[in-house]
Amino acid sequence: MNAIIRNPFDAGGYSLAEMTQAINILPNLYTRLGQIGLFRFEGVTQRSIVIEQFQGVLSLLPSVPLGAPATVGTREGRSMRSFALPWIPHDDVILPGDIQGQPALGVSDAADPLVEVMNRKLQLMRRKHAQTREYMEMNALRGIVKDGAGTTLYNYFTEFGLTQISVDFTLGTAGTNVQGKVREVLRAIEDNLLGESMIRAHALVSPEFFDKLISHPKTEDAYKFYSATGGQPLREDVRRAFPFAGILFEEYTGSATLSTGTAERFLPAGEGVAFPIGTFDTFTTYGGPANLLEAANTVGLPLYARQHLDEKGRWIDLMTEASILPVNKRPRLAIRLHTSN
Repeated sequence: MNAIIRNPFDAGGYSLAEMTQAINILPNLYTRLGQIGLFRFEGVTQRSIVIEQFQGVLSLLPSVPLGAPATVGTREGRSMRSFALPWIPHDDVILPGDIQGQPALGVSDAADPLVEVMNRKLQLMRRKHAQTREYMEMNALRGIVKDGAGTTLYNYFTEFGLTQISVDFTLGTAGTNVQGKVREVLRAIEDNLLGESMIRAHALVSPEFFDKLISHPKTEDAYKFYSATGGQPLREDVRRAFPFAGILFEEYTGSATLSTGTAERFLPAGEGVAFPIGTFDTFTTYGGPANLLEAANTVGLPLYARQHLDEKGRWIDLMTEASILPVNKRPRLAIRLHTSN
């Protein structure tokens, strides 16, 4: 009886295109910003982009080759900067112990244990990339770009000399006109659309901010009325939808463990961010090609995956990477909400 030899890497195995397609069609971990659909993805062919700022609006200019200097030009109130797309690699490995004890080779009605292990690891790797993207997009919404270690790479406000708009709700004061504060936020958003359009305003707020908001004397009755007509607060979790005076407030509890091992909340305690929903070209995540020869000068994808079999057949390396840069092209549209008491 001839031995059955199964090597999925014969004849080159899975190509970069096949692995990349596989990881991009795996069930996605829909993070909150992903569910809202705030940031649209746009692939670019270079590993850096040039952004021009004019009257508070950031516009993408033709890309420059990797390694080009970050030049700054100032004329007629314009400024330009080059931003390198952060490279986010994440690798894993399949060892013999991962498939040891699975059904014997050649059993036709059994699932391929190697394929199952590879699929499980790819799903986990995709989940980590999705969480990293949510972390980067939430920070970009607030005007900054951080990497997985929590290091601030770019601050769009300081890069382009813009001032962030912040509204103090002073929710610890019983006499605060909360509706007036909300109107102030809405007018700030509308004043900074600068040619954009919007459908409505949305606010993601920390649990501390949300609790103070719904318990404030000026909003308590509105929350009770909403609960009686729209939600069932004694039966359901209504933290995801509390419309008040034109803004849909939502409690946001996103957090992650950074590569340094420390946990970080995506929104600081007692704060929130308000932004428009339904814009055409304000929130964009740019993606560059993989750091591989065969991907050079191709339009970037959200995520890449490839594999490599150890020369002695002892393990299989699974390698994933993304080169993404989320950009809020109108940084002053995202209003910082906080309460000083």
